[in-house]
Amino acid sequence: MTTTLERTALTDELLTDFRDRAARHDAIGTYATDDLAALRAAGRLRAALPVDRGGFGLDLAALGTEQRRMARFSPATALSTCMHHYWVGTAADLAARGLDAAEPILRWAAGGEVLASGHAEAGNDVPVALSTTRATRVAGGWRIDGRKMFGSLGEHWDRLGLHAMDDSDPAAPVVVHGFVRRDAAGLRTVRNWDAQGMRATESHDTVLDGVFLADAEVLRVVPAGPTDDPVVGTMQVWALTLIANVYVGIAERALELAVAHARTRTSIALPRATFAHHPLVQHQVAAMHLELSAARAQLDALARDWGTGVDHGSLWGVQVLSAKWRAAHAAMRVVDSACEVVGGASYRAGTELERLSRDVRAARFHPGTDAFTHEMVGKALLGVDPAGPRW
Repeated sequence: MTTTLERTALTDELLTDFRDRAARHDAIGTYATDDLAALRAAGRLRAALPVDRGGFGLDLAALGTEQRRMARFSPATALSTCMHHYWVGTAADLAARGLDAAEPILRWAAGGEVLASGHAEAGNDVPVALSTTRATRVAGGWRIDGRKMFGSLGEHWDRLGLHAMDDSDPAAPVVVHGFVRRDAAGLRTVRNWDAQGMRATESHDTVLDGVFLADAEVLRVVPAGPTDDPVVGTMQVWALTLIANVYVGIAERALELAVAHARTRTSIALPRATFAHHPLVQHQVAAMHLELSAARAQLDALARDWGTGVDHGSLWGVQVLSAKWRAAHAAMRVVDSACEVVGGASYRAGTELERLSRDVRAARFHPGTDAFTHEMVGKALLGVDPAGPRW
C-alpha cells in the first residue's frame, strides 16, 4: 500500500530534472512548463488539499519544508507554485475550522485548476488592506478595473485570486476578494516580465478592464484597511510563510555550493591547502550557517504555532512579518557571503550561484518590505491603531 509520505515525496530524480532546466529558462525568461507538468502528474498541486478531497493533506509546516527543498533546485518553480499552494492551504484550514467561505477553492484545486496571486499593484505599499484596483457593484457581482503586477505563473494559471476596492462610500470603503478566470472578458496579460532575477516565474502584469466578478466567486468583502477577518488573515499567514521558505532554500543551496567550492579552491599562497583552511573562509561559512539556522528556526516555529493553534492574538501579524523579514534578509546575506567565498567565479553569467544571487534579490520586494515590516511591527508593539492616520 502506498503511504501518504511516499505519495508526497519530491524525489531527487524529479528535482534534479528541475535544476537541469532552470538555467535555460532563466536565460530566456520562460516558465518551466515541464516542471509544472511533472508536479501535476505527481499530484503535487493537491499537496495542501485535504485527503478526503483527493489531496495529500500537508499542513503549513510540511508544505513549507517541501517548497524550501524545491527552491534548492529551481527557485522560480518553487516560488511560483507557492501562489497556488497558499490559496489551497488557506481553503483547507478554513474548512477544518468549519468556515465554508473558501469551499470553491477546494473544488477548483480538486479539479486540477491552477490558482495564482493578483495582489501586487503599482502605487500601493499597503498590500491586501488597500487597492488601486477598482471594484464597482453591479447586478450579480462586481465590475473590476485595474492592473496587477508580479503575477507569478505567467499565462499558466486558470484562476487569479485578487482584491479590489470599492470607495463609492468614502466613509465606509470596502475591499473585495475573489477569483476571476483567465478567459474572462476584459482580462488581458501583458507579457512584460523581464527582471533581474526569478526570470522563469513569468510574473507578467494582468490588466482588468471591466472584468465581471460574480458573487459566487467572491471570497470575502471586508472593510478597507487592516482587518482581523479570518479568511484574509489565514491567506496572509500561508502566503508569507511559504514564500519566505523559498528564499531560505535558495540560501541553503548557496551555502552548499560555497562549501563545495572552498574544499577544492586553491591558491599559490596556500601551498598544500585549499580555501577550506583559510580562517576567514571558515568564519564566513560558520556565519552563513548561523544565519540560516536562526531563519529556519523562526519560520518553522511560526508554522508549528499556526498548525497547533497557538494563540498569538493580535500579534499574529507581528509573528508573520517578523519571520518573513528574518528569512529574506538572512537569505540575501548568506548568498552574498557565498559569492565572497567562491570569488570571481560567482560573477560569471550562467553559473548556478550567479543565478541564485539574482533570484534571492526578489525577497526584498515581497510583502512585507523592510519599511512596511518595521512600520507594522512597531505600531503593533507600541499600541498605535493601524486603522488611524498612517503618520
